[in-house]
Amino acid sequence: MTALDISWIGALCGLALAIIFILFKLAPTYSLIIGAIVGAFIGGADFTETISILVSGTQSVQGTVIRIIAAGVFAGVMMESGAAETIAKVIVDKLGGTKAMLSLALATMIITAVGVFIPVAVLIVAPIALSVGNKMGYSKIAILLALSGGGKAGNIISPNPNTIAAAGGFDLDVNQVMIGGLIPAIFGIAVTVIVASIIKRKGTKVTDEEVEELEKSNSTDLPGLSKALITPVIAIILLMISPIGSMLGIEGLAKLNIDSLFILPFAAIVGTLALGKGKDLLNYCTAGLDRMTPTILIIIGAGAIGGLITASDLPQQVVALVEASGISGTFLAPIAGILMAAATASTSTGVILATGSFSEAILDTGVAPMAAAVMTHTGATVIDHLPHGTYFHVTRNAMNMSMADRMKVVGYESIVGITMATIAIILFGFVL
Repeated sequence: MTALDISWIGALCGLALAIIFILFKLAPTYSLIIGAIVGAFIGGADFTETISILVSGTQSVQGTVIRIIAAGVFAGVMMESGAAETIAKVIVDKLGGTKAMLSLALATMIITAVGVFIPVAVLIVAPIALSVGNKMGYSKIAILLALSGGGKAGNIISPNPNTIAAAGGFDLDVNQVMIGGLIPAIFGIAVTVIVASIIKRKGTKVTDEEVEELEKSNSTDLPGLSKALITPVIAIILLMISPIGSMLGIEGLAKLNIDSLFILPFAAIVGTLALGKGKDLLNYCTAGLDRMTPTILIIIGAGAIGGLITASDLPQQVVALVEASGISGTFLAPIAGILMAAATASTSTGVILATGSFSEAILDTGVAPMAAAVMTHTGATVIDHLPHGTYFHVTRNAMNMSMADRMKVVGYESIVGITMATIAIILFGFVL
């Protein structure tokens, strides 16, 4: 089939149907696959062509899937060994008091940046944050903004599934996208701290009873900081070898392009041995894979509907619409990230859909792959926290918030995402 065999109407109907199913709480993987099938039929495909679309779409995401499976070893070690919690506790202890908002945002940023999923990073730091909030008299709304904003900033510079997807969608190394997101992330963390500090007295406060419950369940068997840092430090050093070689003009290092597929499991294994928990490695691997499985399944579904969109003329129609409106083609990358992440309420799924469906159209506007990847990636953070996604509810439960209070945070979270996307557009769309 050629790229224009399927009507854009079919692709749009399939995507809309998938979103409706997700809103009605059908598993996102099934929602996306059903949307792809129905959309293909509406667009004019027969049974054989529909299967071809599904297969080609899911095959296109296999490189991302295998890298995410490998990253599961790393995530499992960081989460299950207590290393991530140790890092968070040390950061908050060192910067606590008057710098409470900064410490909470930085803790979540760093935990996410070293490869822990953003919902899990919030879960790890939430008990510490609630304790700090109770002591300082801060509201839950402000505390969650600090955690969520910090997590968003860390998420665009991490070897997490969304970054792997952004890199894979434009044939880049994951370390390039991580470095590209650094300046937007710095602005994101700054805006997070400023806004959280402004609203720190607004909303429901943390009660003494909640803190007492947390203290009962607190873990005391945590590794020391020096050991906890070994896994992420090894990963960061190895991921940065090639970029540093390029910057310094050292050809041997520049050519040493070791994929995250190898680096993350290697760092995890060495880190586990350094922690003295070699006997737990298999359990960490299993736990990490369990954490990654829902994301992998969603990505397969996203690949299916991405195949439908790619086989249709929808990307061309979107480009034509952008051109007719007089908007610069530079904005297509962040717009794609914003829309797809909003539709699925997921950063990683949004990036997969945006890159898989619109990468060629984005590059055809003259945008460089690196710029396209970073702008799409940061765009996906703008409204990826909506109530039809799991992140909204995981974070609400972690903070023991009412639905009304959690909804109040959504707008503030979007301010952080808009800031990072805007900085990425200015930096990669017009300056560089």
